[in-house]
Amino acid sequence: MNPVTRQKLTGVSTATLCTALFKRGLRNQFIQDVRPLNPGLPNMVGEAFTLRYIPAREDLNPITVFENREHPQRKAVEECPPGAVFVIDSRKDARAASAGSILVSRLMRRGVAGVVTDGGFRDSPEIARLPIPAYHHRPSAPTNLTLHQALDINGPIGCGDVAVWPGDVVVGDAEGVVVIPAGIADEIAHEAVQMTAFEDFVTERVLEGRSILGLYPPTDERSREDFAAWRKAKGR
Repeated sequence: MNPVTRQKLTGVSTATLCTALFKRGLRNQFIQDVRPLNPGLPNMVGEAFTLRYIPAREDLNPITVFENREHPQRKAVEECPPGAVFVIDSRKDARAASAGSILVSRLMRRGVAGVVTDGGFRDSPEIARLPIPAYHHRPSAPTNLTLHQALDINGPIGCGDVAVWPGDVVVGDAEGVVVIPAGIADEIAHEAVQMTAFEDFVTERVLEGRSILGLYPPTDERSREDFAAWRKAKGR
């Protein structure tokens, strides 16, 4: 990812990014029903590295599969690149865990930017104390083997009703996670920075008692002039 783009995305909200994507006709980029375990951390930003689960079949998914060093879940944890976001397709099924604190700790130590699943994490209190962004649907104690069989590494997946392709740019904040198609990440980041400046200006004016009419959106010439002056004064 362009380092400038990464830096820009650390300072904008998923809400603003969703609006910028909507302007381009992309309506379904916010991963549904996932929540941050540690919402006080800075924005999560990174390129998607994916893992896909299918429904487990008992004769193929005993606990002994973890002894295989090529097991897709274990292998993916060791191959996810530093700076990437590990995104797991758990079929929106949180009845069994997608991963636990040991695997998330390993991802953190390897420099991964964050982890997202549309299922659940076990050991969620421990994960919540780790300084790595982690998003899931809800806590889930049973091992993934009881319901999920790890299959594909770094292919296209669905996560929370959003199509995620390897290399897509994934951004998470205290509200949730949005997926930006890789080809437009630079322009979306630039636009979101501009939108954030305007939103900060509007917020200041609204808190001062100003009406949103003519201000948000800035249909009044006075609003556009005030914003230009505000940007100059703030250096934004």
